[in-house]
Formats: sequence, C-alpha cells, structure tokens
Amino acid sequence: MIDSNSLYVKDEDGNEKRMIILFTFSSDDYGKSYVVFQDPENETGEIYASAYNDDGELLPIETDEEWDMVEEVINTFVSDEEETDD
Repeated sequence: MIDSNSLYVKDEDGNEKRMIILFTFSSDDYGKSYVVFQDPENETGEIYASAYNDDGELLPIETDEEWDMVEEVINTFVSDEEETDD
C-alpha cells in the first residue's frame, strides 16, 4: 500500500514495515510506474525499488533490462541529490 510519502511492505516474518518514499517515476518503455524507497530504520541507506499498479500494489521488476533502467534513474537521482547538498 502506498500513501503520500510512505509505503508499507511485509518483511520475511509477515510484519508490516513502514518505508519512506524517495520518489516515483513512470517509464513509457515498460508501461509501468515505479517507486523508489528506503527503510528509515536501516542505517546503511540501502535503496529499494518496485513497480506498482493503479491500486498501489507493489509488483516485481521482471527483467535485467528493466532493473538497469531503474538503477540508471536511481543513480541520476542520487547524483542530483549530492549536487544539491554541496
């Protein structure tokens, strides 16, 4: 489930966990919307991504090519954020 700046995922134990949405974007090439998020309790700063549908349900990213596109968008976002911080 996605709300304005958070989403909730289930961990491996079935517990619901709140994640912070960093940004969302759409890809015309894949015809999907994506959400990039992180766990506010994880100090490593690891970033996660998933596709999602109109109902806010998270969907898997299915191919290596799709992952490459998502990683490129994330890297651009991170680079832009680092430039803003300088």
